[in-house]
Amino acid sequence: MAFKPASHYSNTVSNSKYLDIWDPPSNLEKTGNEQTITIESKYANRPDLLSSDIYGTPRLWWTFSYLNADLIEDPIWDFKAGLDILIFNPNDIRKV
Repeated sequence: MAFKPASHYSNTVSNSKYLDIWDPPSNLEKTGNEQTITIESKYANRPDLLSSDIYGTPRLWWTFSYLNADLIEDPIWDFKAGLDILIFNPNDIRKV
């Protein structure tokens, strides 16, 4: 199975049943322009909504888990109101 180049799985090896260990996009790295935000209650357990409001698409929800792997093990249930997380600068993430 091949993924579209815009997919965050595009570098990950797969077969007809399974994905291998996730290989993040090669152009996704910290730049020093990241911002710290506090998750508001309306975004609790909804990283897709926060992604939509910040980046204009819900498809980049996974970047929150990627940048905050030490805080967010489960991308839904660990996404709690009051948690301070790093996010990519919206101008930088459009390059992914």
